[in-house]
Amino acid sequence: MLKIRLRRTGGSNAPAYRIVVSDSRRTPTATVLEELGYYDPTKNPPLLDIDREKANVWIAKGASASDTVQKLLAPPKA
Repeated sequence: MLKIRLRRTGGSNAPAYRIVVSDSRRTPTATVLEELGYYDPTKNPPLLDIDREKANVWIAKGASASDTVQKLLAPPKA
């Protein structure tokens, strides 16, 4: 099964994440099928760049998003 999830990058005290599509049976550091964007929570405000169209295509193909990615994909609250 495919999963859209976060893949950690950055240093030990400076986490940054890439939003990737990968096989859920493998570790998040395994090879990925596609990179959809990035998320950097250490900036103020946090940086978020997601290709939502590609994410929706993968979800339509049967990929499921992790809980955190679902929150990031949700429209921002006003």
